[in-house]
Parts: sequence; structure tokens; C-alpha cells
Amino acid sequence: MSELEQQILDLIQDAFPLVERPYKALAEMLNCDGECAANLVVSEQEVFDEVEKMRTSGVIRRIGGVYDSKKLGFISRLCAGKVPASSLDFFAEPHEQTSMEKFAVAVNGVPAITHNYIRSHEYNVWFTVIAENESAIQAVVDRVCAKTDLHDVHVLTATKKYKINTVMGKGAGAPVGSRQLAVGRDGDKGETERHSDNRRLEESSEFRKTAVVLSESDKSRIRTACEDIPHSLTPFKDWGVSCDELREDLAIKRMRRFGAILRHQNAGYAFNAMVCFRIVDSRKSEVGRGSNVILSGEATKDPVKSCDLIAQAGSLLASNLHISHCYERPSFDGFPYNVYAMMHANSAEQLDQFIADCVKALSALQQSSVEFVVLNSVRELKKTSFKFFA
Repeated sequence: MSELEQQILDLIQDAFPLVERPYKALAEMLNCDGECAANLVVSEQEVFDEVEKMRTSGVIRRIGGVYDSKKLGFISRLCAGKVPASSLDFFAEPHEQTSMEKFAVAVNGVPAITHNYIRSHEYNVWFTVIAENESAIQAVVDRVCAKTDLHDVHVLTATKKYKINTVMGKGAGAPVGSRQLAVGRDGDKGETERHSDNRRLEESSEFRKTAVVLSESDKSRIRTACEDIPHSLTPFKDWGVSCDELREDLAIKRMRRFGAILRHQNAGYAFNAMVCFRIVDSRKSEVGRGSNVILSGEATKDPVKSCDLIAQAGSLLASNLHISHCYERPSFDGFPYNVYAMMHANSAEQLDQFIADCVKALSALQQSSVEFVVLNSVRELKKTSFKFFA
């Protein structure tokens, strides 16, 4: 990938300009800020051509909106299960006679399932389902089990979300949506603080009353924004979508970001793994004894807060630029882990080092060796964006 391509990706992953001529705006950002590679001056057409090259090559999977499913009246669940596997399942070419390939075909036909991976564990298939409620989620799982050899399925909620940020590269350190909200709006908050605010909002009765009050116009815009923008210099005009309304979706946090969704493997991050940790807060028993709790060599006057090691572990992992997702999830029989982190790297050695660094940091936080398991992404069976109100 050229330096100019990387610079453009750093801009458009979380801040594709929501203006009538977005490629002109991108050219102005590169030129005026002195960010353009080798001090070149690029035109609107040149930026458009570079983006189109990355769309054609598969680096960019889609340019569009990424919405918060809960704020649209939907829920998302991660499902872990088992499917009998053979050596043929780990090759790119399909082999329809295997149980895994039959499972993959069945899942590909279910719009509610957006992501589906073979991972290196006894629970070898992990997939995401989005639907209106828990019964609808379970109905999807039951149908797939009935059609395939999928079994021993666990439907996992995210009891806490510490990070959702698929921006990769130099721009990974910036809060999602920060550049889009910077013009004419209050400064964006940090990742952990924003999610804390979101949790408080979601728990309020006012949020529950207003979260899914959407007009038909809202639904039409959201449905369109879940697609890929037209391949033109004026994509929003050709889409028939108002940039002002898209910016409003961002401002009220209905949309997490509007930007380029990458195929990480094609963008240089071919090595990734879901790393699950077992965080044990053994010091909670000290709460209420009237004494301070020692954490990282310092005494604190707030033992309840200091003892919440799971939240501290989640925040620690969320601050890592190489982690795109971090959640707390319930453990289950045969899988005692409760904090999940999705890590990305350029090489196997780099991934191993990232994991080792996190294990060291969490062990220091817990003041004992942290238990963990690495579920490498062996094969991607499905990765799509959910089409709300389709």
C-alpha cells in the first residue's frame, strides 16, 4: 500500500466527509494540512481514483454508515458453537460435502447473521446475530441448528462494552467519529467515557422510550446508509441522502461512524485473534472491612471502585491501539473467560507480542497470573454489514 493510500485510509475510516463533494474535501484536507505524501498536491479526481483503486482491490469493503443496533431497536449477540470439522475446511476453496461447508452455506443465507468465523478452539464457530429481540435471536440459532450439524451453542450478551473501533492504521488512536463531529459541534469524548455515557443513557427510562422512535424517512435513510456509497464524485446526491441528516445521526450517537469499512486482511492486518481472559476479582471480599485496598502500589479511598478489576481490565485493553473490540461477556461451562478482546497485527510474531504485552499488563493489574485463551481466526466464513429496515 502506498503512503498516499494509507494517508487517505487514515482519514476516511472514521471521517469520510459528509459533504456534497467529499473527495474535494479530502483533497483539501491532504493539501492544506500538509499531510499529503512527499508534499504532493492532489486533486479531487486523484483522491477519488485512489479510493476507487482500494475499493476494486478489496482493501475497502464498503463506505457507509455503521449504526448502533440498540438505538435502532435491535440487539446483537455473539454465538459460540461446535461444528464437526475436517482438514478440507481450512482451505479457501469450498468443499460442500463437509459439515462445515454446509454450515457456511446455511449461514450465508441468513441476513440476520453478519459475521461468521472458524476459530482455533473446541468451540470452533463464532458468529454474530442481530434481531429485534432475544426470541428472534434464538429462532435464528434454532433454524441453523436444524439445517446443519451445529450444536452446543451458547448465545452471549455483552454485559459491558469497553471498545468498538475497527479503525486501523495511524488513525486508530483517534476516537471514532471525532473528525466528523469536530466542525460546529462539541469536542468528542474519549472512547471509554463515551461508552460509559452510552450505558447510563441506555439504562434510563427516557432512552427506552425514545430509542426506536423513527420516522419512515429515518428508516429509509438508515437503510440506504447501510449500503455502499455510489462510485461517483457526488455520492450523497446520487444516493438521495441528506448529509445534514447523516451528521445528525452521528451527533445523537445513533450512528457510530460514517466511513470506510476495510477487509483487514487486504489492508495489511492479516493476523488476528479473539483473545479471551478470565479476570478474577479476588479482592472484592475486602470491601466493607473499613481498610484501604492496595492497587498497583497505591492506597485508594474508594475500595469498591478499585476492586472492580473486570472494568479496569476492560479499560486497559480498550486503550490498546491494536484492539478493535473489547467486551465483558458471561462465562459458560467449558469456557471460563469473561473479557473478550479482538486483536489485529501485521504478522504472527507481532500478534504474539501484542498478546504477551496484554497478558503481562493484566497479570500485574490482577496481581496474579491471568488465565487466557487465544482463538485465532482460522477462516472467515462471512462478514457483512447488517441491513437495518431492509
